[in-house]
Amino acid sequence: MSGRLFVIATPMGNLEDITIRALNTLKSVDVIFAESPMHSKRLLSHYEIEKRVVKYNDHNAVKMIDYALELADEGQDIGLITDAGTPTIQDPGYRLVSAFRQKGVDVVPIPGTSAFVAALSASGLPTDRFVFLGFLPKGPIKKRNILKSFDMEATIILYESPNRLIKTLEAVVDAFGEDREVVVARELTKIYEEFVAGSSKEVLEVFKGRDSIKGEFVILIRKP
Repeated sequence: MSGRLFVIATPMGNLEDITIRALNTLKSVDVIFAESPMHSKRLLSHYEIEKRVVKYNDHNAVKMIDYALELADEGQDIGLITDAGTPTIQDPGYRLVSAFRQKGVDVVPIPGTSAFVAALSASGLPTDRFVFLGFLPKGPIKKRNILKSFDMEATIILYESPNRLIKTLEAVVDAFGEDREVVVARELTKIYEEFVAGSSKEVLEVFKGRDSIKGEFVILIRKP
């Protein structure tokens, strides 16, 4: 009997943001594939879960996909987790899921937290239609062109790192003008959680005025 792949959402920051089903699944699988095993062991240790954890990321994906399929062929269940939130969302886990689907092996979602969903739910921006673009490319022209190509009747959602936040907010101003409503969510579910809202220019000036920019960011842009 073939094993299964469980795609398990884990907390973004607050360790209490995990479902009972996710905990039970982590306890029941034979092995856990994690983006950063040392990071994930904090969660597992907190809930006294002792399992074999192996690294799965962009660098070893090809080798580990073959290994995972071998384990499944032996009847072992695999739990896939990422550093924070839902695996496969802006994450190499989708390759593993795709390989299992192609082989006809069962893939079971264990839903939970996701940064862009959490940010959207508390942003106050329209939620009836939205488009998730993940991380934009580095170049300012490419950023602007991608943003403009998705300027439709939908809220635009981006991820961004602290060192690239200013450049991306500048691209938002360039693409949509200074008055488009923007919300930036920072460090969701963590101690320094913060929402900064206003026009694209106002939000840009807030972050330009800070001595340092830290954390993980979700940028949300109101539809026209």
